[in-house]
Amino acid sequence: MHLSGALLLLTVLVPSAWVVDAYGAAPTHDPSADMPSFVLFAAVVFGCVGFHVVVQIASGPLGSWLGRNRTARVSYVLVLAVAGVLTTVFLCGLPGAWNTAQILPLWADFMARGSLAMAAYVWLSRRRLWRRPAQRPVAA
Repeated sequence: MHLSGALLLLTVLVPSAWVVDAYGAAPTHDPSADMPSFVLFAAVVFGCVGFHVVVQIASGPLGSWLGRNRTARVSYVLVLAVAGVLTTVFLCGLPGAWNTAQILPLWADFMARGSLAMAAYVWLSRRRLWRRPAQRPVAA
C-alpha cells in the first residue's frame, strides 16, 4: 500500500483542470475572498489522503483476494471495480455532493489517478514480494 499511496501522491503533483481553474479564480491578496489559494492545495492533498485511506487500502486487498486464482488482468479489473464502487461511496459522503454534474468529473479524476497506483499494487501482489518462503519439514 505504501507504493500505491506514493504513486497517488505523485499524481497529485500534476493538477487536474478543475484545480487549475479554481486556483486561478482565488484572489491572492483579497481578504474578502471565500478561501485563500493555499486552502485549495491543502484540500487536494487531504482529498488524496482520504482517497488513499478509504478507497485504496480497502480495494487493493479485497480486489486481490477476489482475483486470487485468476490472471493479473482479471485481478486488476476486480480491484478497479471495487475501487469504483468505493470512490462513489466516498464522493457521495461529501457535503453537497448529490449533484451528478459535479461528482462525475471528480470521480473520473480520482479513478484515473488511482488506476495507476492500483496497477502497481496488483503487480506487487502478483510478485509475492512480502510472502515468506516455504518452511522446511522438521526431521524427527
